[in-house]
Amino acid sequence: MKEMIASAPFARSFIGGTFVDSTSSSTLTSSNPANSSDLVAEFATGSREDACRAVDAAQSAYPSWSGLTGMARAEFLNRWAEVIEARTEELAVAMTREVGKPIVESRGEVARCAVILRYYAGEAVRPQGQVIPCQMRGALQYSIRGPLGVVAMITPWNFPLAIPLWKLGPALAMGNTAVLKCAEASSWMGRLLAETTLEAELPEGVVNLLLGSGPILGDALLDDNRVRALSFTGSAKVGRHLAARCADRGIKFQGEMGGKNVAIVLPDADLDVAAKWVASGAMRFAGQKCTGTSRVVVDSAIRTEFREKLAAAVVALPVGDPTEESTAVGPVISAESRQRIDEAVSRAESEVLYKGEVPQALNERGHYVSPQVHAVADPKAEICQTELFGPILVELTANGFDEAIELANQSEYGLSASLFTRDLPAALQYVSRIEAGMVRVNADTTGVDPHAPFGGVKGSSTHSREQGPVAIDFYSEVKTVQISG
Repeated sequence: MKEMIASAPFARSFIGGTFVDSTSSSTLTSSNPANSSDLVAEFATGSREDACRAVDAAQSAYPSWSGLTGMARAEFLNRWAEVIEARTEELAVAMTREVGKPIVESRGEVARCAVILRYYAGEAVRPQGQVIPCQMRGALQYSIRGPLGVVAMITPWNFPLAIPLWKLGPALAMGNTAVLKCAEASSWMGRLLAETTLEAELPEGVVNLLLGSGPILGDALLDDNRVRALSFTGSAKVGRHLAARCADRGIKFQGEMGGKNVAIVLPDADLDVAAKWVASGAMRFAGQKCTGTSRVVVDSAIRTEFREKLAAAVVALPVGDPTEESTAVGPVISAESRQRIDEAVSRAESEVLYKGEVPQALNERGHYVSPQVHAVADPKAEICQTELFGPILVELTANGFDEAIELANQSEYGLSASLFTRDLPAALQYVSRIEAGMVRVNADTTGVDPHAPFGGVKGSSTHSREQGPVAIDFYSEVKTVQISG
């Protein structure tokens, strides 16, 4: 079988415990965002027939996997965590090469994956359900949670291991089997993830991986009546389409979609701390985190001083080759992304407060965007409302706390927010009034502990949460039992 194309490895979908040839003859490639001439992998684009084969494998594996005890499934998840942990450097280097994530952050993501799997190994043996008083004398009434069956997952490129695993972890812990469709831009990472399931000796068909076109494979999975749920992370436009498809079928849908995350800086804040965290949240990984800081609302009383400190904090984040240990800001994922970001910035009616420099050698090889801070007067401007997924921060000015909250909430999204203040009553007001699913005080907007619920409000998410104990809810259904003598 074909394993190498030119100098790049060839990746195939993983179905029923085997890397299989696609029924489609077309292929795609992924390349290094920091060096576009570096071809990372070529991969076969999966077909509708491949999607059906993957569901076949998952359906065949479901009875035996769901029939295992929670303790037995936990042993598999713990073993999987050990395999990933043992391959940390290899996986981190591959991640940096394929998606341009700075190597320090890539190592952190791999470490997080092991934590996620161990956490859900624990959830697999946690008591589920409750005993419920019964109106009938002498009867026992209780509820239990059980798996759904075959679940589908569509994941993005920016966290190519962590996001698949924070979906797979709870799904497998509950006894479901899965078909994962990973992003085209991170197909080699998908291949490596599939390899780890083999090394961990997960039973055949429990985890299946499809490579290829999102529209083709996504619709194929939703056309299959054996798929009982879909968990999606990606754009709001695609998420709304998939939500409608799932609603038509009456199956569960979980969507983590866009964000235009905001930080608020009040006059009493420690401005050095605020500047450091706002810059970090906006610029690291070139602003390509779902929870990255896109907007900062600054009180007019401290605007001038904060601007100076923010510029210094951005300068302190080196732009460079993502393989370098010191690099904080690497490339964006593709030439198309760079063009889209540059065009949006060029249309903006804004005052450029800061624009960094990208070394010419980096620009010639890769897809770099200069870190930038723009002051904007109109909170409804495109640059304030559209998720750019680049190292672009927009500053808005507020006169007082109430206006700051009002400006922060002027977005169709509501994923993550942060407030910088020493005023406890103001912080408590902010927690209750801000329209975001994850809120922080005196920290940046990015990330959340893997054992805490992850998700947003408004257009950012559907009405379920990923990570933490609540993730189990989506991948299970409740059965009420009454036993009478």
